[in-house]
Amino acid sequence: MPLHHGPHPHDESPMSVNPFYGEANPVGGMTDAPPKHRLPDDPMPPSTAYQLVHDELMLDGNARLNLATFVTTWMEPQADVLMAECRDKNMIDKDEYPRTAELERRCVSMLAHLWNAPDPDGAVGCSTTGSSEACMLAGMALKRRWMKRNADRYPSKQARPNLVMGINVQVCWEKFCNFWEVEARQVPMEGDRFHLDPQAAAELCDENTIGVVGILGSTFDGSYEPIQELCAALDTLQEKTGLDIPVHVDGASGGMIAPFIDPELVWDFRLPRVSSINASGHKYGLVYPGVGWALWRTADDLPEELIFRVNYLGGDMPTFALNFSRPGAQVVAQYYTFLRLGREGYRAVQQSTRDVARGIAELIETIGDFQLITHGDQLPVIAFTTASDVKAYDVFDVSRRLREFGWLVPAYTFPAHRQDLAVLRLVCRNGFSADLAALFLADLRRLLPELRQQRHPLTRDREAATSFHH
Repeated sequence: MPLHHGPHPHDESPMSVNPFYGEANPVGGMTDAPPKHRLPDDPMPPSTAYQLVHDELMLDGNARLNLATFVTTWMEPQADVLMAECRDKNMIDKDEYPRTAELERRCVSMLAHLWNAPDPDGAVGCSTTGSSEACMLAGMALKRRWMKRNADRYPSKQARPNLVMGINVQVCWEKFCNFWEVEARQVPMEGDRFHLDPQAAAELCDENTIGVVGILGSTFDGSYEPIQELCAALDTLQEKTGLDIPVHVDGASGGMIAPFIDPELVWDFRLPRVSSINASGHKYGLVYPGVGWALWRTADDLPEELIFRVNYLGGDMPTFALNFSRPGAQVVAQYYTFLRLGREGYRAVQQSTRDVARGIAELIETIGDFQLITHGDQLPVIAFTTASDVKAYDVFDVSRRLREFGWLVPAYTFPAHRQDLAVLRLVCRNGFSADLAALFLADLRRLLPELRQQRHPLTRDREAATSFHH
């Protein structure tokens, strides 16, 4: 969430409310609008308050046309009704809302089965507000387990914990390392490898490494990191040095893709070195934000001292979370979606999304102006850049012009060692149909003749131009 600073002093110009906003007497509604940055002195009719907020929000982008976000932007009306019925329920209050708590427990069990936990029915896990919180919890568990193993020398100057990851990780992992005082050791990109290299990751590990993070679906290009190869490299490291380094799989997106359409891919609890997994229910879990999930291989992988038992409204509430009160609506919506689709339904939805992504990739390639980085055959995500012979415009020009048609497509540069590469990224989600994809491609083709006539790219500051924020 961005930090918000106070308003500019001159941004308080008075304006009149439309008289038709008044419910009974139009003339009575002709008053000055309330201040924007301080509480109004008096109340107003609900219809007037609604219309003022509604009108301002019309200037937001259309979520369905937002190809930047991984977050679900469409659900069925029945899910909307269920969420409305549950938005006043506080998830933390399990005594008062025991059925909501039971649905959370069932979702954890379903995910444990899906991710091949050794004892799915006794799985240890919880819902969160999203994958960022889930990653924080998983990182805390890794650090605490390392602290217990190294209690004879931690804290000391020689024992500073570190976490190994690719430089392509989502920003939440950088936050974790900052907030919990863990050294972030990042494997850089190199050439056409845009994510973690297993051997390079193993070489960064030492006796102070709390774990290695593998990403099942990089936000930069949609590619899967080779989790099985990473575990094998760490197995070899243990044979040589005795270091037993656990792996956390950040499956924010791929954790709800791979089990259904890449069942042969081994990345989950089938690998003994994988100690925890997180996923976003509000991404390819097909639920509105915000809900995430964190699961641990066994109870031993989640230190008991991290679980708080709170006497809340007369009940003993075991909880492991950074947040306390939050609505139960998203958890209920996740259970609804699990019931509604089942394995075969999820397979059909995710396969359809991948088919759309691959279809768009093929057609973009035929245009001739672009070079594909990924083809949508892992996450249904396409990353592409301008071809080497295109000199008149760049990806930032394309992103800017697509906004004229309502499409929100991020353009951004890659991180260290590949800052020379700037790409556009399309995230295909449920609700982005083949018809919408055809409209997008038509608009892309429509703007190219003008872009080709430019004398040079119009972007002067790539940092200012980027619309990528993970």
